[in-house]
Amino acid sequence: ERYNNEVYVEEAPPAPAPDYRVPQWCYPLNIHHGEATCYSPRGGNYRSSLGTRCELSCDRGFRLIGRRSVQCLLSRRWSGTAYCRQVRCHTLPAVVSGSYQCSAGALLDSHCDYSCLPGYHLEGDRSRMCMEDGRWSGTEPVCVDIEPPKIRCPETRERMAEPEKLTATVYWDPPHVKDSADGIIKRVTLRGPEPGSEFPEGEHVIRYIAYDQAYNRASCKFIIRVQVRRCPVLKPPQHGYLSCTAEGNNYGATCEYLCDGGYERQGTPSRVCQSSRHWSGSEPICAPMQINVDVNSAAGLLDQFYEKRRLLIISAPDPSTRYYKMQISMLQQTTCGLDLRHITVIELVGQPPHEVGRIREHQLSAGIIEELRQFLHITRSTFNMVLIDKQGVDRERYIQPVTPEELFTFIDTYLLSSQEVTQRAQSQDVCE
Repeated sequence: ERYNNEVYVEEAPPAPAPDYRVPQWCYPLNIHHGEATCYSPRGGNYRSSLGTRCELSCDRGFRLIGRRSVQCLLSRRWSGTAYCRQVRCHTLPAVVSGSYQCSAGALLDSHCDYSCLPGYHLEGDRSRMCMEDGRWSGTEPVCVDIEPPKIRCPETRERMAEPEKLTATVYWDPPHVKDSADGIIKRVTLRGPEPGSEFPEGEHVIRYIAYDQAYNRASCKFIIRVQVRRCPVLKPPQHGYLSCTAEGNNYGATCEYLCDGGYERQGTPSRVCQSSRHWSGSEPICAPMQINVDVNSAAGLLDQFYEKRRLLIISAPDPSTRYYKMQISMLQQTTCGLDLRHITVIELVGQPPHEVGRIREHQLSAGIIEELRQFLHITRSTFNMVLIDKQGVDRERYIQPVTPEELFTFIDTYLLSSQEVTQRAQSQDVCE
């Protein structure tokens, strides 16, 4: 009871000596789905006596969790614990555009067979097995869309060109495209004119191209044929020409017959190309213009030439006038050139009462001659010429002879209509 630094140690009672002879020192080991292989110092009948060592293992399909070896201790407990857990692989992930079926789920030795949806091809392992280490054999496969879509174009179309046209309007329905993987596909590209377009004569190839979601490509094509009904090509009449609509000989085209200046049409004015590929009516002719000199006035005479002929009026005091003889001689050598440019020559020669007026062989009366001189201001005293266009307008006057080349150059440059220019280009060598 005194306070000092002395320490008294109480001795522990001696521990009892282990008795290895007790058969069940520890509880008997029982491994579910497994086995304990024990070795006791006392022999095979002492499986759980003090000092016994047991090796633990599991049946196939199970994995040992815990200690692989335990020993029975003085505390009457084993030196560790363990149990057998069934071997399971992880759940396989879903396959895009495919599936799999397993024989025993995710358990050991389970076989899983893969398959793809229609239109897809399996790439990789078709079957995998759950192995003892809890892993699946092989690698995860994929379903790949390698099949192109199915596309069908319309049938070949043949159309006739519409009347008075060289084209035909053609309609069709776009192709229906199906894909075994994606179903109906609307991603379709047209190579060519749209339905309802006008197509000219000939063959036209229309293409469609379709792609599925995996960019597999399919294409188709069809042909549009456009025909033009044609009549035989018409020949222009002698001393005339044709003015046609459209291309000139296609179905519905109208061709009008026109005559050169100084000629008059006799017969059907125009013809139409019919669907039977024949022309309507019959071919007219261009007959020489009939000049009537038995008229009451100069105006009545000139009206006959309106929009048909040009007039070159030559006046001379006497038939023996040198300029007159020179001019008539040059013009007589170029009759073709005069006619090609629709020129009619009127001669007024001499003095009353012996004055003569004529158009070729047609003689003019003294009254008509006088009216022409007064109307066009033509003097009798000297040689002179007046050029009148098809509208009756005084276009040029000459006081001395001119060469046909000079006369023709003036007319070709200033007086020809567009139609006459075309005609001149087509018949430029007709007088050679």
